[in-house]
Amino acid sequence: MSENKIFSGVPEFYEMVKNAYTPHTKELYETYSVKRGLRNQDGTGVMAGLTSIGDVHGYVIEDGERQPREGRLRYRGIDVRDIVAGCQKESRFGFEEVAFLLLSGVLPTKEQLDSFNAFLGAHRTLPDSFVEDMIMKAPSANIMNKLARCVLASYSYDANPDDTSFPNIFRQSIELIARFPTMAAYGYQAKVHYHGGKSMYIHPPKRKLSTAENFLYMMRADNQFTALEAQILDLALVLHAEHGGGNNSAFATRVLSSSGTDTYSAIAAAIGSLKGPKHGGANAKVMGMIQDFKDNIADITNPNQVAAHIVKILKKEAYDCQGLVYGMGHAIYTLSDPRAVLLKQKARQLAEEKNMLEEYTLYELIEELTPGLFAQIKNDSKVICANVDLYSGFVYQMLDIPPELYTPLFAISRIVGWCAHRLEEVMTSGRIIRPAYKAVLPTRHYVALEDRKDE
Repeated sequence: MSENKIFSGVPEFYEMVKNAYTPHTKELYETYSVKRGLRNQDGTGVMAGLTSIGDVHGYVIEDGERQPREGRLRYRGIDVRDIVAGCQKESRFGFEEVAFLLLSGVLPTKEQLDSFNAFLGAHRTLPDSFVEDMIMKAPSANIMNKLARCVLASYSYDANPDDTSFPNIFRQSIELIARFPTMAAYGYQAKVHYHGGKSMYIHPPKRKLSTAENFLYMMRADNQFTALEAQILDLALVLHAEHGGGNNSAFATRVLSSSGTDTYSAIAAAIGSLKGPKHGGANAKVMGMIQDFKDNIADITNPNQVAAHIVKILKKEAYDCQGLVYGMGHAIYTLSDPRAVLLKQKARQLAEEKNMLEEYTLYELIEELTPGLFAQIKNDSKVICANVDLYSGFVYQMLDIPPELYTPLFAISRIVGWCAHRLEEVMTSGRIIRPAYKAVLPTRHYVALEDRKDE
């Protein structure tokens, strides 16, 4: 809808409002040493807090310069690669173990993990009438908005929602971690039925199944999935569970938690943050870009053809003309993103099972060719690598998960990190987060109504 039609009754007011928000110049930010995006000029993040939950490492600072390093992601001090290797060696799921670790700070014993799994299983079912009243009666075309609404509605089903004591927040956290897959799956079923005219399947979650298994079980009409499908979805959940306190959604959780608000309000804010295409929606941009390759080159396994199209993208002549190769580059990782490395290994295995090795080759070529072409076309020495978004969307596609659920799957995993950061903020900080903004407006005098003139 055009601006003129929307504001036909108040056109002058609209123009005044629009003119009131002119962008500040780069020089003005530099004059007052303002860290836009809470980032320093060298790209490093402004130090805003302390955390013992997650550690993201991709470079070191030497002589004032960023020096690239192989990426490392640690959960409570333990390298995520070791966690994944341990779970895969024993042929078991890892997401629940990661949830236990991030929340408690220690790896569970077998007995503790069994009890934790049983506790999650007992809380996967939504409260009575929740599905009918909160999901079916107000279906949403966007599952992230539906997920946020479900979280906020959970406040009304909680007998003690505003208590911010540690035991109560912990109880709320476990319930949300358990219920997120059910909320997302049912939200999608309502969406495809009421917005798409398709059949709707409401399968009750199974207590004995893992988080990954339950999601596939509830999503599919026939409830069927292979062991490899569940294993690779579990891996994706493990790799997305936590990424430090500075990522946008975790920081949003901490900002709201510092105000003393309830758990549901804080987590709903995190969902709103993750919905943004600059944060959790990046893998959907990758999938759109991949389709652009398929539509415009004859052989997606030909390095020369793939390289030529990458050049067009970098020159803002293809896809969305933004000059970005989505899935390449990261704010912290330089030489490698450990999440992408681990997911890529399983992606190839699943591609073999699904007869999609040709498309897998396209992803590999994009990863291999983009760094050199980026340096050449952009005349930029920045070191870039594939990030986890390059392969996560492809994995979800092979799992027959619709694109509308890519970001909700991210939330199903990251709810663990959000809850851990909320607990840490409430228990260790004690101060409301309130950064400063420099006012750059001139002093003006109030004018009586009868003396005012059009400006």
